[in-house]
Amino acid sequence: MERGQKNVPISLQVIGRIRTPFVEATGTPIQSVYAQGAEGQVMVDDLFAAALDDIEGFDRVWLVYWMDRVAAFKPRVVPYRDTRERGLFATRSPCRPNPIGISVVRLARREGCILHVLGIDVLDNTPLLDIKPYVPEFDAHPSSKAGWFDACGVDRKVADGRFHDLKDG
Repeated sequence: MERGQKNVPISLQVIGRIRTPFVEATGTPIQSVYAQGAEGQVMVDDLFAAALDDIEGFDRVWLVYWMDRVAAFKPRVVPYRDTRERGLFATRSPCRPNPIGISVVRLARREGCILHVLGIDVLDNTPLLDIKPYVPEFDAHPSSKAGWFDACGVDRKVADGRFHDLKDG
């Protein structure tokens, strides 16, 4: 993309679907860390089967997905874990210009093109865009500052539906 170009469309390919017990936003864990007992399956299309080779050696993987049932972009939101309005990019709220979600989940096992995962915090039948291995050396920075999250005003662990289309709940 050349400098100065804005709103240039890009193309993404759905590589599979994420199956979970969560059929509506309300009650879905707001982060995978709060979804310890939730089991799911990452159903990768056959075309990408060979891309799953060697994934079994990882304890965790990142799922990159399209949040297809969220409400429209909002530049300021009251996030789940606070009572104050914040700039969207300082939150993990799903109403983003590009509703791309990421979750780190525990990889229980692989069966062909299906990854069985634990700690899933995604709505059922969500389009999968990518899978990346979780590498603690690269992905864990526990001493990093977390802005307003360091003094959260609310100890919410599940969604209440405020960021999703009415048809979803």
